[in-house]
Amino acid sequence: MIQRLQSVLESEGFSRFITAVILVNAVSLGMETSEAVMAQVGGLVHLVDKLCLLIFVVEIVAKLIVRRLRFFLNGWNVFDFLIVGIALVPGAQGFSVLRALRILRVLRVISVAPSLRRVVEGFITALPGMGSVFLLMAIIFYIGSVMATKLFGASFPDWFGNLGLSAYSLFQIMTLESWSMGIVRPVMEVYPHAWIFFVPFIMVTTFAVVNLLVGLIVNSMQDAHSAEEGERTDAYRDQVLSRLEAIEARISRMQDGSTQK
Repeated sequence: MIQRLQSVLESEGFSRFITAVILVNAVSLGMETSEAVMAQVGGLVHLVDKLCLLIFVVEIVAKLIVRRLRFFLNGWNVFDFLIVGIALVPGAQGFSVLRALRILRVLRVISVAPSLRRVVEGFITALPGMGSVFLLMAIIFYIGSVMATKLFGASFPDWFGNLGLSAYSLFQIMTLESWSMGIVRPVMEVYPHAWIFFVPFIMVTTFAVVNLLVGLIVNSMQDAHSAEEGERTDAYRDQVLSRLEAIEARISRMQDGSTQK
């Protein structure tokens, strides 16, 4: 019974079914935001949502029956357990925040889609290296905030009146969102040589440090993909070897039988 249940849970068809349920649930949760739709088919939408939740709960229970405590050794299983558990929190129907958290169930598509898992795993693997880059970014922002506050704070207190405002303005500049016409050119009308500060800041943060973060993430994703391909190759090799051993054993038995005759 347990072996049959395990084969069903690990089958590709079941994985596709769960993915389809997640997508249907995502659509139903999105439909709940439309008053016009809810006025017409609100009952059906709520029914679909409850059925999807029931399927998720049954899946989690089935996995717990098959794997027991080993279920919690897999990070993706824990992720699914928490996402589904949020929808079962007592009083979820009474608090809009908890109801809004039901949309997190859509994130379960990450655990059932190998390509998405590879992206997330690559991102997590890159976190240690990203920590060093974030520390470097924080140092650059601190230095830049102190300089901007001292240089431009008197004339532009709304943007550079203190360290916090300066850091936020520099963050806006780093993202290149209205940085020129919105901040830098007005500052240059009072301080014509302000570009000497802003241009190097953009070059260092936007084009150097941010691209370094992207490079770390891409490299980690490539490593994760290579590791996955290596695991597939090892599994295929083991399968081929086991088949060869079975063939050799069968040939040996046939030879022994012919010898005895």
